[in-house]
Amino acid sequence: MRVTSEFFVSALVRRLFAEGGFAAVSRRGAEEAGAVFVSVDRLDGTFDLYGPAPQAFFSEQPQGRLFERILSGVAAEAVSERLQREARMDPDYWLVEIEARDGAVDLPLAAEEDNQPPPGAGFFKF
Repeated sequence: MRVTSEFFVSALVRRLFAEGGFAAVSRRGAEEAGAVFVSVDRLDGTFDLYGPAPQAFFSEQPQGRLFERILSGVAAEAVSERLQREARMDPDYWLVEIEARDGAVDLPLAAEEDNQPPPGAGFFKF
């Protein structure tokens, strides 16, 4: 059984504070099942954005939430534009903003969880 979005976000923020980090919830979505996005400020003017990994690509559904990196090392405007597009499709998403100088964030990533390539890798053959 998967925990609610509100519970997951609360636990993530508490864990980061307990480790001496900083996190803020800048957008609250649907409490039960809102998609969770994580924006990482690398404190050098660049940002990473993580979002939910597409569940349709897994043969067995994972028990917890899995993330994938959507953007890496981009300006704040690129993150903002991506989230505006998300809001048009699904206005009930959560946004957690984290400060991490090295960009390292301990999130369960789809590729790490399954020890396989990221979802959809190799779909198109060139």
